[in-house]
Amino acid sequence: MVNFKDIFGMNADQVNQSIDDSEIKLDDTSTLNYSDVLKEINLLDADEVMKQIKDLKSELKDQVTILGHHYQQDDIISFADITGDSLILSQEASKIKKPYTIFCGVHFMAETADLLSQGRTQRVILPDLSAGCSMADMASAEDVEDAIAKINKINQKIIPITYVNSSAAIKALVGRYDGYVCTSSNAEKIIKEAFRVAGNDSKIFFLPDQHLGRNTCYKMGIPLEEMYLYSPDLEVNEIEIKRSRIILWNGYCFVHQGFSVQQIEAIRKTSPETKVIVHPECPFDVVMNSDLVGSTAYIVKVISEAAEGSKFAVGTEINLVNRLAQKFKGKKEIKSLSPYQCICSTMYRIKPKALLLALISIKNNNPINVIRVEEKIREDALKAINKMLSIK
Repeated sequence: MVNFKDIFGMNADQVNQSIDDSEIKLDDTSTLNYSDVLKEINLLDADEVMKQIKDLKSELKDQVTILGHHYQQDDIISFADITGDSLILSQEASKIKKPYTIFCGVHFMAETADLLSQGRTQRVILPDLSAGCSMADMASAEDVEDAIAKINKINQKIIPITYVNSSAAIKALVGRYDGYVCTSSNAEKIIKEAFRVAGNDSKIFFLPDQHLGRNTCYKMGIPLEEMYLYSPDLEVNEIEIKRSRIILWNGYCFVHQGFSVQQIEAIRKTSPETKVIVHPECPFDVVMNSDLVGSTAYIVKVISEAAEGSKFAVGTEINLVNRLAQKFKGKKEIKSLSPYQCICSTMYRIKPKALLLALISIKNNNPINVIRVEEKIREDALKAINKMLSIK
């Protein structure tokens, strides 16, 4: 699989060329049933693939909802019935009474859609199983449970909070320990509620994104000296744990890790009137030196509502940045903060050929890559999700 380290500095065309769209990862049953169909799809040119997707989408309109995450490429977004962030997409899909949801995102997003499916009547399909999330993969349930056990020996009052960008297994583990799920939009509210319920002498264990945790807690007035970075491969420092209020898992997003203070300084020098707006998954120094910080939804809202003539340098995934630039072309100046293409390489695994195969499989009433979370994991994960949703 191509990862962000491999593609750093490539443009979108180069990334597309580096990912072989004939190599769609399927589950074992789907590989058995659809290997010949995939060979036929691979013989089609790009225009024919798009035409067949359009025709099948129309034919299956009463059966299928297609979800497109903000970071998807335009060819996929053009077929999406709903676009947005991962949790919003899952919540919206659960309201639609159609038997199939094709999630054009990454694996944890499809899991979340299955978790929230009303009565589990919908089947959620991920067109390519290699569309994962490197940050979510940095925290395994085994390592996190081991960490909680070690920290509990030092301090009994620990509340785990997991970013929604995590596996269902992690959400379930957090649910079993009476913790919470959060998003980049509500992380501050969830952390405040956790302290309110458990008391200020308790400790928050925030995972898997260290940057979102650090940036949010610092904004709340918690000093960096009271935050401890936990790495599963390093020995636990008991003294540091005892004096810290926040324990951060050593995970991060490759895309947002690509932004730097040097890039901000270059913008300030060449275009001082340009506002720098970044996602809170960016490193601490980047967030501290930016004008505006917020979730993807916040970034979209701020830019959309800004006056004509406004200029923004945006620190998030390039597909969204380019889409905003195109939408407001001639009215506002929008560009990436980075001179490089900050691309989510795993999101790029969802190619039109994979979407076409998913639609064909639904037409055949034998869908590929159905994401189904085990019932016990689902029950525990929903405890943490519902605790978040109950907080107004």
